[in-house]
Amino acid sequence: MVQAVFNLARPLTAQLRNRPGGARSNVFCPALELNVEALFISTGVVALAEIGDKTQLLAFILAARFKKPWPIIAGILCATLINHGLAGALGAWITAVVSPEAMRWALGLSFIGMAIWTLIPDKIEEEEAQVAKHLGVFGATFITFFLAEMGDKTQIATVALAAHYGAPLLVVIGTTLGMLVADVPAVFVGNRFAAKIPMKLVHSIAAAIFALMGLLTLLKVEKLLQ
Repeated sequence: MVQAVFNLARPLTAQLRNRPGGARSNVFCPALELNVEALFISTGVVALAEIGDKTQLLAFILAARFKKPWPIIAGILCATLINHGLAGALGAWITAVVSPEAMRWALGLSFIGMAIWTLIPDKIEEEEAQVAKHLGVFGATFITFFLAEMGDKTQIATVALAAHYGAPLLVVIGTTLGMLVADVPAVFVGNRFAAKIPMKLVHSIAAAIFALMGLLTLLKVEKLLQ
């Protein structure tokens, strides 16, 4: 998976190398490839992990209750940016204070743990659906999504991805995009959207990606792909 992302980035980086001043561009090409990988992987795995997650179930409930998609989407966006922004900052802080070897083991095991967690069906608690119901559509969505996302698998994944790539801003952008990819269709078409998704297959793919990232991290295989 990681190699496939690098292959997608190579045509772009080759163009940069061939531009005038290409020698100077070579310095930035490895960083560009890493940034593309961080953005793509963060978007993809969170979009897959969010399918059937309790925050997507919450999007179904809010869409059915209020029938006003745009304030709901705005609330999801703002809540996710703040929540995942905090997670990204935590990931960056962990990188700064933990030794590289300890970080490798912590991240590898965390990704494998995420793989297992992704395979466990999620559910939304009634209290999470009822909280802040008097704050209007945007306010109710913002509060409920922020609280539901605290400690959720996608927030923990954001911490791990930010620590893994050392690019918290791009990871937060990616994980936020992943949330929107999964939740915006849920807001517009509701449970009809969920009924047509092979949940087990989607969760299996997300779990496989997390497990692969965990193994690559533990075995230091990522060094062979640079």
